[in-house]
Amino acid sequence: MGSKNEFPALSEKEYLILNLLMNEGEMFGLEMVHESEGELKKGTIYVTLQRMENKNLLSSEEEERGGDENGIPRRFYAPTNWGERVYKAQEIALKYLNMGQW
Repeated sequence: MGSKNEFPALSEKEYLILNLLMNEGEMFGLEMVHESEGELKKGTIYVTLQRMENKNLLSSEEEERGGDENGIPRRFYAPTNWGERVYKAQEIALKYLNMGQW
């Protein structure tokens, strides 16, 4: 989570992912790529999601699959409580800065 005196900044991609999850609910990686309309890429989504899990911004759960299904199970991602708080703080900061009141 970083030090208590350090503002937990989000990258543009991390903010986009949290925005999708906050507005659409739990999603899997390729679903986020599709919903982002080209902003997120297949080649980097899972690296970003792993980094966000390591920062405690997201949690994930493996999809339950039937015994006759093959392949790697999908992971569904959701924001953690900390992730929601960081997203909301970032949203407030962006609104404040866009108002020109700095």
